[in-house]
Amino acid sequence: MSRPACLALATISLLVISSAAAHAHKKDTVRAITKETAPVITKKPALVNAKEKSPEQKTKKETVQAITKKPEPVFAMEKRSESIRPITHYSYRTPEGKKESASVITHYYPKQIVYPFAKVDRHIDGKLMQAATIAQERAHAHSRSMCWHYVKEALLASGVIDSRPKSELAKDAAKDLVSNYGFKKLSMSDPFAAPVGSVLVYGANRAAGHVEIRTRDGFVSDFNSKTPSHRPLLGVYAKL
Repeated sequence: MSRPACLALATISLLVISSAAAHAHKKDTVRAITKETAPVITKKPALVNAKEKSPEQKTKKETVQAITKKPEPVFAMEKRSESIRPITHYSYRTPEGKKESASVITHYYPKQIVYPFAKVDRHIDGKLMQAATIAQERAHAHSRSMCWHYVKEALLASGVIDSRPKSELAKDAAKDLVSNYGFKKLSMSDPFAAPVGSVLVYGANRAAGHVEIRTRDGFVSDFNSKTPSHRPLLGVYAKL
């Protein structure tokens, strides 16, 4: 091979090698640039967004804090209460100049009315009080329309009478007791004033009437009652 041909071949080889080297160097440079710049592009905006907040977000946060802030407690003014003692007694002077007092009733309790207790009269037969006790023991909670029958049995069991009265109607009991068993009519006309053991007879126009015995705290026949019969009272009778 001639010298000029060898020289040309060497020159071409050098050009090819230098071109390949330049191409490789350029490729490495591009890789280095992409490796270095990629993290910068993706990470820096994220950091900036995390640290810095827009004015709208700041305004919203301040508004929420202002709304959720606890209000200051408000204390009510205490009112001075003056205790007023109720008047329980009323004082007055009698025409004779004597000082007296009476209790003042401020409430009404209809279910707590206290009825007066009956008094014991030592002038009447003591067996009548025993008859009242017997009648209470045999009485029922409600009437059975057998008042005169139960009073008869109580009087007979106590021994105040020695036989059973023959009258059937309760309003005829007074005549039977006075005529056949020595009972006397007492002077009182108030059923509550009747003594313990006395027999109270009530009349009726078209009915049988009613008979009951006065107890210490009420009245008894075939049933117990705190109040007397509403029928007209014919009289209070007892054996002296």
